Amino acid sequence: MNQNSIHAYIKSRLKLGNVCYHLVQNLLTSNFLSKNIKMKIYSYVIFPAVIYGCETWSLTLREDQRPRMFQNRLLRKMFGPKGEEVTGEWRKLHNEELNP
Repeated sequence: MNQNSIHAYIKSRLKLGNVCYHLVQNLLTSNFLSKNIKMKIYSYVIFPAVIYGCETWSLTLREDQRPRMFQNRLLRKMFGPKGEEVTGEWRKLHNEELNP
């Protein structure tokens, strides 16, 4: 596989992740479900669609960041951005904060 085909494959996997997200979007943005249930839906439905076959990917640094950016974007959509109380700046959501 050359670098262009890997880039196209990663792009197609991220599109599949978006499709999966939009199928369960009502559940993930609902206020009636707990964060743990939302994270389980994300980790069992959406994330496997994105990382399927990633063991065989030969990635550059930029391509390595794309699945992480996708994950952070979905977490912000699901839980909203978090602001630092002291500095007022946005901070990243980490899985440790979501799973006690």
